[in-house]
Amino acid sequence: MATNDIRKFNRFELKYLLDYDFAQEVMKRITDYMVPDSHGNNQGVYFLSSLYYDTDDFRFFWEKIEGEKFRRKLRVRIYEDNKTLNSKSKAFVEIKQRLNKVTQKRRIIVPYGDALKFCNDYESIKVDPEDQPVAEEMLDMLVKGQLKPQCITSYQRQAFNGTEKDPGLRVTFDTNLRYRRNNLDLADKQIGPFMLPPNRCIMEVKVNDRIPYWLTEFAADANFQLVRISKYCTGLQQAEAVPQIEHIFQ
Repeated sequence: MATNDIRKFNRFELKYLLDYDFAQEVMKRITDYMVPDSHGNNQGVYFLSSLYYDTDDFRFFWEKIEGEKFRRKLRVRIYEDNKTLNSKSKAFVEIKQRLNKVTQKRRIIVPYGDALKFCNDYESIKVDPEDQPVAEEMLDMLVKGQLKPQCITSYQRQAFNGTEKDPGLRVTFDTNLRYRRNNLDLADKQIGPFMLPPNRCIMEVKVNDRIPYWLTEFAADANFQLVRISKYCTGLQQAEAVPQIEHIFQ
C-alpha cells in the first residue's frame, strides 16, 4: 500500500513541469531536508491509477480550464501492486476540490467492487459512520450530474515528506504519465499512451500552511515555473475527447 488512511485534509498545492534529468537533481537536493515516503519503496516510489468521473459535457474539465474558484471532481483511486485487483481490493473514492487557493480532499475507503456499484450504478453502500456525510455528498454529485467514467490516469510517483521541522510538507515527482479513454476498468493492467513526453515530470509541492524558506529559496534559484496542469484534463485532451486548449500548461 502506497498511502495512509487519512480521510480528509486541506492544503496548498503548487505544480511545476520539469525535465526528468533536472527532477533527479532536485530530488537529490531535497533529501537534505526531507525523507522518502515510507509507504513506497526505500526511495519513496509507488504506482497509482485513478478513474475519473464527469458529466456528458465534461463540466469538471471546463471548470478547471476556466479557472473556477470553486470546483470539484470525483475519482476512484487505487495504489498499484503485484496483486490482481478484485472486488475485495482496497479502493479510495475521492472528492478533490479547489476553494480559491486551497485544495481539499475527502475520501471513503471501500472494497473496489463497492466503489464500482457506488459510482457506476449509484447504489448506496456500507461505509464507516464517520464517512457517511462524505458518501452522501458523493452520491448527490453522482446522481445530480449523472456522472460516468471518463478517463483513467496512471503514473509512477516518488514522494518525500518533511521531517519534524516541516511536518506539513510533501513533495512528489510524477513520471511515466499515462492515460486511457477506452476500457475504463482499473482491474485491467493495460498501459495507455503517454499524456506527456516520457522525459517530463510533474513536481508538486504540498503544504498545510507555508512553504519552508529553504524550499522557497531553492525554487527561486532554480527558476521553477508554476503551471496549471491537471492530469485528468491533459488525458482528455490527448484523447481528443475535448477541444484543444492552448493554455493548458499555463
